Amino acid sequence: MNANANTLLTPKNARRLFIAAAVVLLVLFVFYKVVYPIVFDAYVGKANAPLTYANSQPITEDELEAMATELSLSARRAAAEAIVGQDENAFARRVKVEMLMGTQSFMREHEPTHIKYFRDANILQYEGPKTCLQCHATINVRHHDGRTSEVDTLDDIVNSVHFKFQSDAGGGFSTYGYDGRQVNAEGSRPIPVGKINRACGIPGSFSWTGWAALVESRPESAHGEVALRSEGCGQCHIGGNYQPATEKMMPIGDVPGVAKEGIDCLICHSTEYDMNQRYVIRDDVGLRWNQDRTMRAALTVGRSTTKNCLNCHQHNMGGDAYLHNEAAKALGDKHQRLLHTGAKRGNPFSPHDDVHAAAGLQCTDCHVPEGHKIPRGRMGVDLVANDLPDVEVSCVTCHSIAPHNRSEHKALLNGHLDRIACETCHIRELQDNNVVLRDWVHPTWDAEEGIFTPTDIYRSGEVNKGFTFLWFNGNGTFLANALGNNPNGSTEYDPLMQQLARIDDPEIVAAVREKAVELKKTYPDIDVDAYIEAATDPLSQLTPEQVEERRRMLDQNLRAQMNDGESRIYPFKLFNAMMYEDMGNQGPFGAMILPFDYATYYETGDTAASVKQAIRDPIVQRMYQEPFKLYMMDEFMAYFGVSGGWKTDYPLVDGKLENVEPKWMRQMGSLMVNHGIQPVGRDCVECHSPSGILNYRALGYSQERATELENLDIVENLRPAESLSARDGG
Repeated sequence: MNANANTLLTPKNARRLFIAAAVVLLVLFVFYKVVYPIVFDAYVGKANAPLTYANSQPITEDELEAMATELSLSARRAAAEAIVGQDENAFARRVKVEMLMGTQSFMREHEPTHIKYFRDANILQYEGPKTCLQCHATINVRHHDGRTSEVDTLDDIVNSVHFKFQSDAGGGFSTYGYDGRQVNAEGSRPIPVGKINRACGIPGSFSWTGWAALVESRPESAHGEVALRSEGCGQCHIGGNYQPATEKMMPIGDVPGVAKEGIDCLICHSTEYDMNQRYVIRDDVGLRWNQDRTMRAALTVGRSTTKNCLNCHQHNMGGDAYLHNEAAKALGDKHQRLLHTGAKRGNPFSPHDDVHAAAGLQCTDCHVPEGHKIPRGRMGVDLVANDLPDVEVSCVTCHSIAPHNRSEHKALLNGHLDRIACETCHIRELQDNNVVLRDWVHPTWDAEEGIFTPTDIYRSGEVNKGFTFLWFNGNGTFLANALGNNPNGSTEYDPLMQQLARIDDPEIVAAVREKAVELKKTYPDIDVDAYIEAATDPLSQLTPEQVEERRRMLDQNLRAQMNDGESRIYPFKLFNAMMYEDMGNQGPFGAMILPFDYATYYETGDTAASVKQAIRDPIVQRMYQEPFKLYMMDEFMAYFGVSGGWKTDYPLVDGKLENVEPKWMRQMGSLMVNHGIQPVGRDCVECHSPSGILNYRALGYSQERATELENLDIVENLRPAESLSARDGG
């Protein structure tokens, strides 16, 4: 036997085996790099092509020097004015600024650093990542555990949440499915999951169908003339291609090189980035987002600042209509971006509304990057991918677990931290335009903008109206519901059957009625009473059997997760929306949300037609086919709380929607609010009184203990007009 084996394994045969193996590897490589991308693009119906930007123009050396002088003067003046900004005498302030402006060391320190680099390398045109990677092909990354590593810069960006905005990494989510499983936990089959975004200016989670759109608006000021407006998910993401990084959803494959060339480095790194360059353009291939690729922006590259972050994230926090949202004041040199008037969270990070912003802290002081991976913290109630799930981002990182150390009542105050989160006292309200209930199905004509917009049924920034208080242990459900429980282990605390499933505030109910009556004038088919019931009691949309199944699933699947770890009382912004749903994929917690085609929606207000157009998109059609079902949708729906797997009955038949209904989600979302921090906390009596902001019974306390907490003797001995936190100095 051995002799025969040795005879067969001659040098000649070994060479043949080596050549055969090499050929197989070459074929696989060619398939992966050439054939697969072509097949994939055809399968999902998306296009990739080389990208050009009209503002990426070469300049002369003289123009470079003139621009360098201007930018250096501007940077020096801004730095000098920041240093002497507190001087009360205007003349003295002017003199001091000019003295600093002429000081040699100050001049050297405040010239934008990349001016020298571009000058020395004779770079006279900025061409996106191609230019940046000449010097930054790799970067050294310091990790939170003290390790350092060298990483490929482009690969680091492409595999960051900011580029692909989804992840399939195990342990990357603090989210549990309604089936009781942690999303993508070790041992499970990971699926790409990023965000189910009911509270965005645009509904649903379909960046596929809504990456970039040009909307024909007819503002009344234009007297019937059409004005093209830019809309779509791509305005808040760094990819510049014709669609999001869909390839990153697949088990194999990479984003094509032409898409990587569209990455917008400068929106995160340039102090002079011009948001007026951010608008939708149409070319021979399709629609995509323009970006600022001017030399002016490139010469002012540096570490990301709060201003860079807020180019996108102010939309998420303060909202587009927030008074101090600078990005929303630069809507585009052409095809101006549409503003979304209702705030998603209503808690802006701005010197006007947040003590940390006023103190000059940068976003990256708390969200410390590791290369291009940025932590969002270990605690997360909504389904958002997390680059660094093991990195803590919290108040105690700076303030310690005993922050009230200057107050005569420090023991009392610090003792609260076992039960009360910092935000509960120090976020007193949200912005007035904070959206609580939004109806996407019955839009309203906005004459000033010349488009149909979703109808906000209720907005409020007030406590227990726009936001409420829930126990939270750092985990959340698949549809953004905070998990946690009273430390007493109460089974009475039941937010998914109570606080998040019912609105019984008479003022809110009255406001919903007023809006429903108003909508009925435009939509006569609305049954006002039924509308109010569905909006304020979304479980009324379920059958008794579905309600019972919901109760069973909560008790069996989520009660253990609610009791996990340590819970504290946090503030949560509330949100719910009416949208079109695929009722063939419904469970006790909701049904599959369907997307809208933006142009159809905004231009016509025909929401059903908008859904039909959106789901004609090839990738949505693929979603209703067997490969997608097996790859991810069965798993997705299990987390969603839908038994029996993904139903592939395509909801558009012969041009008609089949088994599609407008519904309110079966519970309100509860979104974390962590910014908009005020230095003066709440007064004791705001919580500890019979009419206080905390509903102790709803929070799982017994009637006896709730009465005690509402009538604490110690409150009577404290000055009622001054909060403890105020006397403590913050």
